[in-house]
Amino acid sequence: MPHLAAKLMLLIVASFRFFLYSQAATQQLQRTSSANDTAGCVPREQDALLAFKQGITNDSSNLLASWRRDQDCCGWTGVTCNNQTGHVVELDLNSFLLVGQISSSLLSLGYLEHLDLGTNFLQGPNASVFPEFLCSMNSLRHLDLSYIPFSGRVPPLLSNLSNLEYLDLSFTSFFGRIPHQLGNLTSLRHLDLSWMYNSTYSTDVSWLSRLHMLEYVDMSNITLSTVTDFPDVANMIPTLKHIILMNCSLPSANQSIVNLNLTKLEELVLSRNYFGHPISSCWFWNVTSIKSLSLDETYLYGSFPDALGRMFSLQHLDFSYNGNAATMTVDLKNLCQLESLYLARSLSSGNITEFLEKSPKCSASKLYALSLPSNNMTGMLPNTMDGMTSLNGLILTNNSISGSIPLGIRNCTSLEYLHLSSNQFSGQIPLLPRSLRVLEVTRNIFSGNLPLEFGAPNLERLILSFNYISGQVPGSICRSRNMKFLDLSHNLFKGELPHCSDMPNLSFLLVSNNSFSGKFPAWLQSLSSLVFLDLSWNRFNGPLPRWIGHLVSLRILLLSHNMFDGEIPVNITDLKGLQYLNLAANNMSGPIPKTLSNLIGMTIKHRPGPNDDSDTSLAFDESQDTFSLVTKHEVLKYGAHGLVDVAGIDLSLNHLAGGIPDEIASLSLLTNINLSSNHLRGKIPKNIGSMKSLESLDVSKNNLSGEIPPSLSDLTYLSYLDVSYNNLTELSHLVVNLTPFTLKILLCTTETAVFAVLLCRGIVQGMAHQSMGMAIISKKVKRFRFSVLLLWTWVRV
Repeated sequence: MPHLAAKLMLLIVASFRFFLYSQAATQQLQRTSSANDTAGCVPREQDALLAFKQGITNDSSNLLASWRRDQDCCGWTGVTCNNQTGHVVELDLNSFLLVGQISSSLLSLGYLEHLDLGTNFLQGPNASVFPEFLCSMNSLRHLDLSYIPFSGRVPPLLSNLSNLEYLDLSFTSFFGRIPHQLGNLTSLRHLDLSWMYNSTYSTDVSWLSRLHMLEYVDMSNITLSTVTDFPDVANMIPTLKHIILMNCSLPSANQSIVNLNLTKLEELVLSRNYFGHPISSCWFWNVTSIKSLSLDETYLYGSFPDALGRMFSLQHLDFSYNGNAATMTVDLKNLCQLESLYLARSLSSGNITEFLEKSPKCSASKLYALSLPSNNMTGMLPNTMDGMTSLNGLILTNNSISGSIPLGIRNCTSLEYLHLSSNQFSGQIPLLPRSLRVLEVTRNIFSGNLPLEFGAPNLERLILSFNYISGQVPGSICRSRNMKFLDLSHNLFKGELPHCSDMPNLSFLLVSNNSFSGKFPAWLQSLSSLVFLDLSWNRFNGPLPRWIGHLVSLRILLLSHNMFDGEIPVNITDLKGLQYLNLAANNMSGPIPKTLSNLIGMTIKHRPGPNDDSDTSLAFDESQDTFSLVTKHEVLKYGAHGLVDVAGIDLSLNHLAGGIPDEIASLSLLTNINLSSNHLRGKIPKNIGSMKSLESLDVSKNNLSGEIPPSLSDLTYLSYLDVSYNNLTELSHLVVNLTPFTLKILLCTTETAVFAVLLCRGIVQGMAHQSMGMAIISKKVKRFRFSVLLLWTWVRV
């Protein structure tokens, strides 16, 4: 990987590992301190360690603070000595986040057996070049240099470390051919060369066969596109337990092994290698010792062989994302050790009833996770599911499974994750296991009322949207104190929402497109974690409460198509993080608050960055249409990813009066403003051209007057403008610079004038620029009413 990318990866991994090491460091300090009760640190070796410390320019975590001359080095953090001789035998500085240079003074540690410098910003004497003096430390048995951004080629001199048993060079920036000299490390048990620079490759792996004691090999992301004999080479190393070859461009896996020696192999990872041949022809089906088999994104096809049903040691099988070209008819009843089965988007068809009937039926079944989304499966869930007592996760999303949820599922007492969305399930949703944490059943045909005791105490995510569930929402849902995401939208619920103030962690509440009624729910006042609130398309009524401004975490507020009335509370502008506000189609009256500039979440200056915690709070199931936005006279759907960048205000279809506040122009992140169908007067703000992100502006059907501001020509992203049905006066020589290829402009139409506001990419000067048209401003036409929608389509040659 590039040098910069390696550093970024280093930071990510280090932050994850640092906490674990910080706890372990204290225990190690106690262990090494007791070790030096019998022998003190050798002075020459203490000097060598202090010289190493001198090369460290940044110890941000201060983990080398104990490295002082007045203290025995056997008690220093990261240092372990031999109890009897006092010689340093282990130096473990993994994840210390040290910055600096690896000093050659380490050569003085003549008895060092274990050296772990992984996950540090270290370099050799010649910048990022590997310090080859490390290859002279002949006592080393363990060498970990992972996540250090060394560049250059993997040094062949590493083969000098004849006692080495453990070598980890993963996530470094080495490139080029893997040296065959590594085959001289005949004592090696663990070899990790994974995820080095993208141009790392090997055309011959026969050198591996000389590593007769090797148990673990990971060569992920090393190009092996011309290697066809890897199974034969691996078969010459009977000690192998783990083979990991992810994303290696291996050409195939349809070799055959005559005399199988891989009797100890437990883990085989071939993910993200495009094989594209029948799955039954693979070489590994007779390796019955395998416990974990990963074949995701290999695009193997056809029927699984019956040999799969005889892999009695198998615990994990991942065959996900393989293009829906495989079939699974194998009887798995005797795979009593099977814990997880992942087949997402891999099967061409199947019957869920038959599939589950062939799943492990052992007296003590260990099946923990079953993932079968997007597999064109039909059938119904069998009543025998109550015997799957170990099942923790069941994912059947996006299939054609029908029928009802069997009542026996309540006996699946370990079930925490149940995903049944986008199927044809029907009937009432029954009582479900109390162990549930996530329930997603959106886009089915469920109907009837929810059970009175519906819910689970640890439920965190409940998505029932796009069904036909009716009646009132049972108050039992509110007992789920861990609830973070509650989506009841697009159903037939009615009545008032239950009082759910005992959900302190609720971040998303979506109940749109139902028949809920009553005032704005008062219990929402206690939800300080609420980020997304959608009450739209219901029958809520009454004024909006002033305390709405206390929902300080709110980012999206959708209240359209209800019967809310009264003025927009000025306090609503206290929502500093608000980025989308929709109050359209209510009975709101009075002025638009002039304190709009307080909504700094709608400004580019305060746009959340990639490391902003609030960004993650808007990350949820990307497969769902979260909310609809009417803009440019189109209904747009926004899901998880697009939502973060949405910023807009829609106050249309109300009874608002007064003027458009000039402060609205400070909201520079807005992409959509819709103030149409109100009773607004006055002028369009002159500084509206400062809203550089604006794509759609609709102020039609008001009582606006005056000129269309010339600053509109600064809105280079504007692709829709509707100022029709107002009392705007003459404007001449307006040029609007617009960049989209398909542009829609609704001409401003009034009692007194018609103005055609046309478009182009850049200001036209003699048609010299590419793909440009010219803005033509029509002359004033008195006492003439005219309305036209102009569609300008650009076709780039």
